[in-house]
Amino acid sequence: MLGTLINTATIIAGSAIGHYAKKIIKPKWQKAMFTAMGLAATALGFNAVSNNLPKSQYPVLFIISLAIGGLIGTILDIDGRFDRLVSRLSSSKLSQGLSTGILLYCIGTLSIVGPVMSALRGDNTYLFTNATLDLVTSAVLAATYGIGMILAAPVLFVWQACIYMLARLSGNFIPADMLTEITIVGGILIASSGLKILEIKDCKTLNMLPALLIPAIFFAIKSLFKI
Repeated sequence: MLGTLINTATIIAGSAIGHYAKKIIKPKWQKAMFTAMGLAATALGFNAVSNNLPKSQYPVLFIISLAIGGLIGTILDIDGRFDRLVSRLSSSKLSQGLSTGILLYCIGTLSIVGPVMSALRGDNTYLFTNATLDLVTSAVLAATYGIGMILAAPVLFVWQACIYMLARLSGNFIPADMLTEITIVGGILIASSGLKILEIKDCKTLNMLPALLIPAIFFAIKSLFKI
């Protein structure tokens, strides 16, 4: 839970910093910070893929996962629903900021894969990286929407704590090979998020989130039929 606690603390700190520094954070500085975070996310994603792809026993699985997951996400229009939800909740400036911030903090791949890696491997790298991203993001959001953005912190804590506990409870039933495959897919989605932040390519990363479930389904079928 250390990574989650730090991640929560960075949102609180970032919101406070952004609120009190909003008069001096110029738009060009905000863009510079987002560029740095985009580069960091892209590098982390590629690093996750390069480190785990050689360990994969099913090197084609991540391609199938992205194809099927992306198709499911596109049919469900996850990205579009996300945009419409934010629009519906934007009756005031604070509600717009909170809805955007909560979804950014919680739905990001780092925030989903991070607690799993922490629970099963004791690896907080993803959560620490997510904390760094959220520190900058929360500061920028608070500079725009005010100190009320701090209310997103407890939401993130509950979200990641639930994922952490589920992973701990099911840890003995999660094969290492499956975690490797999920990490490869997650790394690609992280890199995709980085490309969007850098305004290079909007890959509709939210539509690809179901790809994280495909390796789990594959291994469940494999175990069921003892393939």
